[in-house]
Amino acid sequence: MSKIVFYNANNDETKAPSMHYNSENKALIIKATAYTLKCAADRPYVYLRDSAGNTLAELFVLSSIHTLTGRDDTVRIGDWTVRAEGETVVLELSTESSVWKRKVYRFRCEEDRLTYEIDLEGNGQITEAVYFGGYYSGHVRWGSGFFWSGHQFLQGFNPEPTVKEEYTFAPSSGSVIDLFGVPLPGKASWFYTPPPFCFGFQTKSTWLSMGVEAKPGENRFSDYQYRGQQEGFCLSLAYEGYTAVDGTYTMPAIGIDFAADEYEALKRHVDSLRKQDYVPTTSTRYHRVWWYEPIYCGWGSQCYIASLDKSHAPSHARQNLYEGFLKALEEHDVQPGIVVLDDKWQATYGNNDADRNKWPDIEGFIAAQHKAGRKVLLWLKAWDPEGLPAEECITNKIGLPLSIDPTNPACEARLRESVRLMLSKDGYDADGFKIDFTARISCSPGLQMHEPLWGLELMKRYLGILYDEAKKVKPDALVMAHTPHPYLADVVDMIRLNDINTDHDVNRAMTHRAKVASIACPNAIIDTDNWPITNKAVWRDYVRLQPELGVSSLYYATHIDTTGEALDAEDYALIREVWAAHRARMSAEEQIHAN
Repeated sequence: MSKIVFYNANNDETKAPSMHYNSENKALIIKATAYTLKCAADRPYVYLRDSAGNTLAELFVLSSIHTLTGRDDTVRIGDWTVRAEGETVVLELSTESSVWKRKVYRFRCEEDRLTYEIDLEGNGQITEAVYFGGYYSGHVRWGSGFFWSGHQFLQGFNPEPTVKEEYTFAPSSGSVIDLFGVPLPGKASWFYTPPPFCFGFQTKSTWLSMGVEAKPGENRFSDYQYRGQQEGFCLSLAYEGYTAVDGTYTMPAIGIDFAADEYEALKRHVDSLRKQDYVPTTSTRYHRVWWYEPIYCGWGSQCYIASLDKSHAPSHARQNLYEGFLKALEEHDVQPGIVVLDDKWQATYGNNDADRNKWPDIEGFIAAQHKAGRKVLLWLKAWDPEGLPAEECITNKIGLPLSIDPTNPACEARLRESVRLMLSKDGYDADGFKIDFTARISCSPGLQMHEPLWGLELMKRYLGILYDEAKKVKPDALVMAHTPHPYLADVVDMIRLNDINTDHDVNRAMTHRAKVASIACPNAIIDTDNWPITNKAVWRDYVRLQPELGVSSLYYATHIDTTGEALDAEDYALIREVWAAHRARMSAEEQIHAN
């Protein structure tokens, strides 16, 4: 097995030069304030322990990076080296591989955290990166095959909401954080696309996080998985063959942070991304006052009408019905500051041109809302290629259009033209967008597109085009999406908490989502959503909670669609009371900032 070699600042072999690390019985030990890291002398593992010496995890070092041409087996390892870089101690191990010319594994150890890095040398198109797990055939004593890391985790934490609203998982099971989802088994996670790529783990003494740290431009993966078994685990990123290595390439790191609870562990991960300039800093962003106004979205009312005759809710996105919804609210002195025209006001999702059969005078409707002191957001169905030529779309091998292709210059030009139509005074003169269905991003291998941009980078390209053009047309345009990842913080203004799961505790679920959103994008405003709802009693409780989480959002004008319960005088009074208190608080805060 490998031996330990120490280097000084001049890269000369020497004895261990620092009190931060030492060698005991041929095993390299790093002692930091928050943890101890020990490199085993006879096997490719490092032992992560807390400050009291309790084992937290046995990390298998020789991670596998698989390619289209083969699965990665580490075949030979070199010697551990250690060096000091300022206050950081760096451990490094060079290896040989069945598919890569060279792989270098590296731990960067600081007093309160550490990161794990992998450098590649060679050629290949990455399909999957397996961290802390992989194939190894370099030592007869341990056999060959797939090796796992060990753990002493009590439970895991996943910040991504799912239909079951379960945020913890058994360490012997699995969990995934991804950009996509539909209401099918194993894919019911479309609510956030995505949250931070970070899992938390509770041990007997502390919480620790394992989060993905990718440099700008290198977020080219579509999901982050935890794979568990009895006392074993590994992590993985899905690349699906769209990232090509020709020479050298550094994989995203895994950062390990320590905290008192799961949300603080998540926050420390996000803070580390900002500290390294891996995600944008948006602290100087100017928020417009009207962005904080209570929202009325017509979707719940559309669904109520559809429930009366079992029709299709999008067919009720009609001008005359929306005028009726707003009239019903006005009759009870409920005055939203923002109105959202929901699915499907447009003729085609790809072009976002008004359906004149439903909206004969969308320009006049929006002008009337402006005259009443309201702003109007238009609902957009992200990625849907309806109405677009196939050559502007991401397609599968047989040419089936799966989504728009924002990497295609012709598609980008069309998107920008569509934004100008929707927001300019020469067009509809709307005031921003509610972007939905971001979970329909393409994510299969072997797809055809103009540029092989993938994963979170593809999501940022799409949102960035919409955001950039919106701000060019209207600097105060409001862009809302359910994408609370810090890498996307500069292409959204408002994070939507998304649909409610009616079979679970609504206030608990939405409080969790708001916590995650505020950690990931602390400068974004939160839209609290309001649909669907279990019944009117639960709705009332959530209406009262909404201002504590973000901006109040109302989806009903006359009835609750799920139960058919009618809103009564007490319900409208509750809305007025909550909205008035919210507006008073916003006005007071505005005065404070003005002074």
